[in-house]
Amino acid sequence: MYDLGPALDVDVDPGTNLLVSGPPLTGKRALALDVLAEGTDRGEGAIVVTTKDSADRVLDEFALRIGSEDRPVAVVDCVTRQHGIGDVRDDDRVKYTSSPVDMTGIGIKLSECLQAFYRDQRVERNRIAMHSLSTLLMYSNLQTVFRFLHVFTGRIQSVDGLGLFCIDSTAHDDRTTSTLTQLFDGVVETRDDADPVLRLASA
Repeated sequence: MYDLGPALDVDVDPGTNLLVSGPPLTGKRALALDVLAEGTDRGEGAIVVTTKDSADRVLDEFALRIGSEDRPVAVVDCVTRQHGIGDVRDDDRVKYTSSPVDMTGIGIKLSECLQAFYRDQRVERNRIAMHSLSTLLMYSNLQTVFRFLHVFTGRIQSVDGLGLFCIDSTAHDDRTTSTLTQLFDGVVETRDDADPVLRLASA
């Protein structure tokens, strides 16, 4: 089981994928990082796929929660190369894709991170967060994103991981939201004036 930490106060089965949905500025990314840090504290791997901020910013934010040096923490950065910021190359901690459109690359880089954690540190339990699906939907159509997420969530399920996928609930129509929701085992709703609420599909 994966303990989601004090913010949600629940355990979920390995292979669970959760949609973290809420309006802007309701703490979706902060919640996802909190849940990943909870696992890092237990020796689990943490991988953040970022389509909005650079790897440096994500790692800085993560370090505020728990020291990540010598721990299995990695970032798949889909932003930096798109913005043409210097000549960036993959290293042990950060993998780069060309842009959020490069969904094949995102999947490949995730697999590289998982393999490295297992090979180098014998880490078999991993938590993966993606921030944000809304960015993917800006660049690609719903059908393309759905197919990508079907494979991506299946990959997390196959390695008994935990997946958290953030989405701006105000940026998409009901059809888009309902189509994507069916891929997930539950939805975490974040709100301005209340604690986040988790609704599991099996409940």
